[in-house]
Amino acid sequence: MSPVPPWRRIDKDGSAIVDIHVIPRASRTQAEGVHDGALKVRLHAPPVDGQANQALMEWLSDRLGIAKREVELLRGATSRRKQLRISAAATPRADWSALD
Repeated sequence: MSPVPPWRRIDKDGSAIVDIHVIPRASRTQAEGVHDGALKVRLHAPPVDGQANQALMEWLSDRLGIAKREVELLRGATSRRKQLRISAAATPRADWSALD
């Protein structure tokens, strides 16, 4: 089993907290390594009217193989640095290797 990456940690309630550094308006959406302890994600969506946040949550749920309702934006609605929560029920069945 590989070590837990610096951008992911398990909260007291069993949910996973994911730190993400977003680069909006990229040519395509993809994870691209680590930036300052956060998962670096190039996001195709523009940072307008919450489109980038919605696209990020949809992309993350799709990559992890979990339902969209199991991903919640905690912090960073208007920032490039975001913190998301994956529900405690979804954390153990999420495909974390899809983000490596």
